[in-house]
Amino acid sequence: MSSSPVARSAVGLRSERGPVLLAVMLSTALVAIDVSILATAVPSLVSDLGGFSQFPWLFSVYLLAQAVSVPIYGKLADLFGRKPVMLTGITLFVLGSVLCGAAWSMPALIAFRAIQGLGAGAVLPMSMTIIGDLYSLEERARVQGYVASVWGISSVVGPTLGGFFSDYLSWRWIFFVNIPIGIAAAAMLWRRFDERVERKKHRIDYTGAVLLAIGGSLLVLGLLEGGIRWAWDSPTSIGVLTAAAALLVLFGFVERRAAEPILPLWILGRRILNGTNAASLVVGVLMIGLVSYVPLYAQGVLGSSALVGGFAVATMTVGWPIAAALSGRLYLRIGFRDTGFIGAALLLVGTSLLLTVGLDSTVVHLAVASFFVGLGLGLIASPTLVAAQSSVGWETRGVVTGTNMFARSVGSALGIAVFGAVANAAVAGRGVDVTGSLEQVPAAVLSPALHDVFIGTAIAGAVMLVALAVVPRRTDFASKDVPTP
Repeated sequence: MSSSPVARSAVGLRSERGPVLLAVMLSTALVAIDVSILATAVPSLVSDLGGFSQFPWLFSVYLLAQAVSVPIYGKLADLFGRKPVMLTGITLFVLGSVLCGAAWSMPALIAFRAIQGLGAGAVLPMSMTIIGDLYSLEERARVQGYVASVWGISSVVGPTLGGFFSDYLSWRWIFFVNIPIGIAAAAMLWRRFDERVERKKHRIDYTGAVLLAIGGSLLVLGLLEGGIRWAWDSPTSIGVLTAAAALLVLFGFVERRAAEPILPLWILGRRILNGTNAASLVVGVLMIGLVSYVPLYAQGVLGSSALVGGFAVATMTVGWPIAAALSGRLYLRIGFRDTGFIGAALLLVGTSLLLTVGLDSTVVHLAVASFFVGLGLGLIASPTLVAAQSSVGWETRGVVTGTNMFARSVGSALGIAVFGAVANAAVAGRGVDVTGSLEQVPAAVLSPALHDVFIGTAIAGAVMLVALAVVPRRTDFASKDVPTP
């Protein structure tokens, strides 16, 4: 089974592979814009549909659906090809967008966001997998700049469009805007992306897929809602996490016997994959820590507006694509691991700067810290994913990519759980009721509580060094060494 193209020297949008690259960029833009466009529209959305207490589920259910579907899509892509999985993902995302735009209540909108999440679960890993298929290691060092630019542009366009639609049109347009982008991406992929896939009968691991979906859903749900909707030591929390653990253990036993497992267990036995997946998990932890708590510090402690608070963390989404675009040149010269170590050093600079913020700090202080963290993540996330992909052949690249991105999603859920627990415990320890929103906590109490969270991000940065140390130094990973499932 193979889709490796004939080697071509031209790289870029005007080359022979340019239309497929553009389609991948448009597909990525669907998800990248969605990350930031919804947050700015929440006030008008809640004003129209109500359900203020339910609106956090707009983000949680999306993350949940995306996280649990990623590894399944990865395996299906290895069995049947990237094109059908990618087209399915785009279709689900656009369908979800249409339904979200037509939603008549908050529960309906939440349900339709789950459909969007299922689409995103295919789009992101397939985008990265197609790039890995189309371009050699040296070419990917240049192509990364194109894909990284999508995230940088989206970090500016998303909030701008969200604010414009909310103020002058309707919040519903934040979903309808996905329709032309999705149609263009799907049409270009349908016409210009050709795969050579060996057609044979497969024995799909339905039992493993169901166990992974349910067990993964309960794990992410338990992490997202623990300490928020129910106490960590409550019967609900214990029951959800225990059930998740039991189902995932059972999943492991099923995978050992499956003819074509959804998640081949040899993945857990390879040093390169363990290191890159661990790094991806920590990336998820750090990303959610900054996105959630830097704006909160800017608004709740420094008294800035929501717009200014968003600027403080937007610098991370600017630094990330800049570093990702430059990372290719670095890892070709010094290797994946050493490139990651440079990123970890910048990461620690950023988290150290966060430790120095105080009541008399400025938003610029937060923005600079976030920018350094973004630079660090850009030098870690892209090279480690490329390292993982380069260590395997076409037949397993999809599941390896999906596993890497699933680790990041779990990291985000873990970050929400841990940092939320740290902040709430710190506030409660100072005698303040935390049953309401943290935004209502006095600045003098909120500042030290968020300082504890920033300590957590610094610890996560140190853990990143350990994860990267697991990655082999050499860069010539041989796909021939990968066991055949």
